[in-house]
Amino acid sequence: MAQQNWWSQPTAELYSEVDDAGPTWEYMVITCQPQESLNQVRRRVIDHAEYGKWELRRSVMYTGGLRRYWLRRRVMRVQRTL
Repeated sequence: MAQQNWWSQPTAELYSEVDDAGPTWEYMVITCQPQESLNQVRRRVIDHAEYGKWELRRSVMYTGGLRRYWLRRRVMRVQRTL
């Protein structure tokens, strides 16, 4: 079994888009290394979309094989009822 280094681990970053009423969208950026198989990456993006209610916003493949996927989901605002 091959040893994985910290730089070959998949990463995900979270940030929000904010307007006057607060955040409207929450974003997750998944960065995948060229060594990862497309099936592994696809499965991870599908799992986030299905179980975390994320939708694919953008995907980019960089020179060298690095891939980035931008996922987003709408921030739910709950009104207090009491």
